[in-house]
Amino acid sequence: MTDLNKAYDYCKNVIDNHSKTFSKAFSMLPKQQKKAVWAIYTFCRRVDDIVDEGLHPEEELKAFSQEFDLFIEGKLKTDHPGWIALADVFDHFTIDVEPFHQMIEGQWMDLRPTDIEDKNDLLHYCYHVASTVGLMLLPVIAPGKERDLKQGAIELGYAMQITNILRDIGEDLERGRVYIPRQTMELHQYTHSDLMNGTIDSSFIALWEDLAKDAESYYTSAISTLPQYPIYSRTPVKGAAYMYRAILTSVRNNNYDVFQKRNYVSDQQKKQIIAEMQ
Repeated sequence: MTDLNKAYDYCKNVIDNHSKTFSKAFSMLPKQQKKAVWAIYTFCRRVDDIVDEGLHPEEELKAFSQEFDLFIEGKLKTDHPGWIALADVFDHFTIDVEPFHQMIEGQWMDLRPTDIEDKNDLLHYCYHVASTVGLMLLPVIAPGKERDLKQGAIELGYAMQITNILRDIGEDLERGRVYIPRQTMELHQYTHSDLMNGTIDSSFIALWEDLAKDAESYYTSAISTLPQYPIYSRTPVKGAAYMYRAILTSVRNNNYDVFQKRNYVSDQQKKQIIAEMQ
């Protein structure tokens, strides 16, 4: 039992250190569900960190994928707290393994990027790296409602990942990644050279707002499904959505500077958002 407690402590530290938004939003869940969120988030964080920070990311991602296969088969010999906590989650909830595999597939998309031509390509990517997280969480935060809430969870993932992309344009460029659809750039007469130069003009703002409008539409659609969630998870899901959506407002308030500034929602703003939902 002590090892399991330590494993969950490890996962709590991961979510606290890497996503204060999710940590704050899901802290309102009942204890067992809250711990399960920590463990699932940690799985996602570990696989994401391999791609962003790994010294040999292809080999490391392949090894992680093989470990997960063994984990599912009950054959993984490990003392890693991330796997120990996740095993407990699988024991307590009816977890669908498919989105976990799809999340790993999404990380391969980052390692072996292909051009994002249009918004359908963008959503395909967003599904794998973000919507999958919602699908992983549904059996924990809305058991028995997975089928009814699937589309809303997918759309919330779209919204959050588009928000990430719009916030992180500069950081992604430094990693050699461009997630803005080529057709959308052409529509607004914003060139790749403009992007590489960090040009913020009327074309960039129109381009940015085009995608932000899509994100806000997905937020609205996802939030409309909240009444179908159990009472204990409505506020956490709503809080996560509202706090993430507020990132878009932060970018606007910073005059769309996503090349030089890190746009975020302050702890005070997050507290205010949650207070207004009570």
